[in-house]
Amino acid sequence: MLKKSDLVNYFTSGCKLSDNLKIGTEHEKFIYHRNNYKVIPFKGDVSVTRILDYFNGYGWKSIFEGENVIALTKDKASITLEPGGQFELSGAPLNTVHDTCIEINNHLEITKELEDKFDVGFLGIGFYPINTLDQIQTVPKKRYSEIMVPYMRDLGGLGLEMMHQSATVQANFDYTSEKDMQKKVNVSSVLQPLVTGLFANSPFKNSKLNGYESYRNHVWFNTDPDRSGIPRLLTQSTLSFEEYVDFALNVPVYSIIRDNKYFNCTQYSFADLMENKNPEINSEDITLDDWVNHISTIFTEVRLKTFIEMRGADAGGYKSLCALPALWTGILYCSESLDEALKITSSIKFEDLLNFRKEVCKIGLNAELNGYKGWQLAKEVLEISKSGLKHRKKINSFGDDENIHLSFLEELISQKKSNAASMMEKYYKNEKINIELLFNEQSF
Repeated sequence: MLKKSDLVNYFTSGCKLSDNLKIGTEHEKFIYHRNNYKVIPFKGDVSVTRILDYFNGYGWKSIFEGENVIALTKDKASITLEPGGQFELSGAPLNTVHDTCIEINNHLEITKELEDKFDVGFLGIGFYPINTLDQIQTVPKKRYSEIMVPYMRDLGGLGLEMMHQSATVQANFDYTSEKDMQKKVNVSSVLQPLVTGLFANSPFKNSKLNGYESYRNHVWFNTDPDRSGIPRLLTQSTLSFEEYVDFALNVPVYSIIRDNKYFNCTQYSFADLMENKNPEINSEDITLDDWVNHISTIFTEVRLKTFIEMRGADAGGYKSLCALPALWTGILYCSESLDEALKITSSIKFEDLLNFRKEVCKIGLNAELNGYKGWQLAKEVLEISKSGLKHRKKINSFGDDENIHLSFLEELISQKKSNAASMMEKYYKNEKINIELLFNEQSF
């Protein structure tokens, strides 16, 4: 029978040696018809299924649910589908930011071939700018169609928009001990709104301005308060594996999977299941795999698994995909930089942090925190990251260290203008989006 100590040990098992810390990058993008800019369907002559099939020729292996291909795997990487067909590369754990960028380049070389073959485009943006929610199909994956869609509909809010119309880029990092986890989670949780502002890239909805620089993050703010946002415990120096377990135990469970059948458990927390309160699920049958599946449905801005996920950034173009892991690597994988960042984040009150996050969604880093514009804080944090990357001395074949991947952020900060702000200026004229120009210039 599964015990609480087993749940704590799951996180403890994630501790890595300090000389074997990896970097993982995940990025989502929308696939659209180039003739009308609408999202392609799951099945058909030009479809997500056909795109997935094409990757089989490059050594990727299909993962099926029933008759439907829902994912691909190759080595330690995977390609998965979000509910609206968002196409996600979940990269392998790699040694350097240079390696992650090579991986991204290799992936995008294949998508370039697909563009010509199927007359499609791949758009990296935080929220799909034109299609309405009812125009986007739900991927026929049971977790989505049978559990999440009804649950989000019952909750109200913007959960269905999150599922079908939003996209993100994410970076993942290791920890060496419980204390190291605590420091990294504390720092990254407090800095997530700053990252949201730096990578803000979702100012359009239904072919209009939506009133936000990061509408995607606003959507998450209004999705599911039980499992999203920035919980206070993630910002506290007392954070432990056990405390995170206590938090996760009280989050409602989406489902328990048995023999490819999904049992809806949204009325029960994981603690309820372990206490045998669900008549359909015997507590003695609850497994660690059930716990791992449950942890993957917690959508906080920073998520703890056997590694730490940074989830605050909008999806964007190529340079932003390399910049996100570079920024976090410089902060988290240099002890001096981590301590320097902790000095900044530990001085920020939790209530001020939440207010800052809310304002950042609207006006980006023109929002203020502790009397300073977000851009000033961004500059300080960028310098900390640059110092950390320099200290790492990870050199590519051209003799460059990992700082070369921060040029995207250096330009934004020097101009004090996010990509969202630039897009609004360039593509929105006379109360109308120049759709053709937006898609042509912002696609990969």
